[in-house]
Amino acid sequence: MSTATPVTRALFDDIMVPCFSPAPFIPVRGSGARVWDQEDRMYIDFAAGVAVNALGHCHPAITAALEAQSRKLWHVSNWMTNEPALRLAQRLVEHTFAERVFFCNSGAEANEAALKLARRYANDTAGPQKMQIISTVNAFLGRTLFTVTAGGQSKYSSGFGPVPAGITHVPYNDVAALQAAFDEHGDNICAMILEPIQGEGGIIPATEEFLHMARHLCWWHKALLILDEVQTGMGRTGALFSYMDKGVTPDILTSAKGLGGGFPLGAMLTTNEIARVFTPGVHGTTYGGNPLACAVGEAVFDTINTPDFFKGVRTRHRLFMAGLKTVHQRQPFCKTIRGEGLLIGCELSDSLQGRALDVVDAAAKAGLLLLAAGSNVVRLAPPLIIPEEDIREGLVRLETALSQLSA
Repeated sequence: MSTATPVTRALFDDIMVPCFSPAPFIPVRGSGARVWDQEDRMYIDFAAGVAVNALGHCHPAITAALEAQSRKLWHVSNWMTNEPALRLAQRLVEHTFAERVFFCNSGAEANEAALKLARRYANDTAGPQKMQIISTVNAFLGRTLFTVTAGGQSKYSSGFGPVPAGITHVPYNDVAALQAAFDEHGDNICAMILEPIQGEGGIIPATEEFLHMARHLCWWHKALLILDEVQTGMGRTGALFSYMDKGVTPDILTSAKGLGGGFPLGAMLTTNEIARVFTPGVHGTTYGGNPLACAVGEAVFDTINTPDFFKGVRTRHRLFMAGLKTVHQRQPFCKTIRGEGLLIGCELSDSLQGRALDVVDAAAKAGLLLLAAGSNVVRLAPPLIIPEEDIREGLVRLETALSQLSA
């Protein structure tokens, strides 16, 4: 293929593995909460790369950090450590429950590490029979074979042959089912993995009763509580991590997405006692803790981790909730609006059931980037620094999109 071949959306269909179906336009630049495509058309971004671009596009703090580190050190692998990785790990330890940090490249890798760590810890402290994992129906934990199996959505795990055994799923927020699962498997449970808010499952916050029961049952059965904060962490819900507002402390926490602000970066956080079973050679990664990624992560962390920043997220939440209700009054489109901070789900009305992707497509035509969370929920996960004027303009474009769908 000639290097002169035009770079168009059609080229994707010719040369890329068809596991994605991207939008018909190609973004080429961004600033804040706005993105421009090849035709220089501007879009308001209510998606943030699926809750990744926490500080929007090309934030000056993280572009400066990346540029500075790019002139120093790019990669050394984990045969050595590096200063940005140690500084970022120190920040995470100082500001969370954790005492140890493992860096990787994505949320899937962070959850894979968490699940492996939980089983290894149980194996070493109680024996190989303590290997059962409790998860929830419609969870989304990543795309490795272990994480899609633990995720409880057959559409992501079927067709790949034998999957890891020893995983039980309970309905999200069903306390009786959770109790029954622990009664059945008892002390053979090594861990429960749980999203504080189900993302792909429909933007459903965990109830206080469900979260606290999960914590209690894990404690009682000497199992580890893993909180997947890949999407809810790094200020997304109005706190550094969602657990901090819930009165529940995990044994293992996973983070990614907003942690790197757009640069691939994930982390698994845990305690000294649990981390001790991951001795050299037991688990690893080539790129995890990369100096470029961690330098960016430092800048993201320092920008987000302030009271004023979290206050700003909560203020924007109120603006979105009020604005979405106004849009609904003019263009009835949802049954409920739910979520925390800037992770919001609109469950579609009966007339739009199963059409979340149609809403996303119509919004893109109106110059607005949205997400789906299943077939019946439209997800909003904008940059945490989105200006009020862009919130207002984005909601106008949403109303335009909805009017076109109902025409």
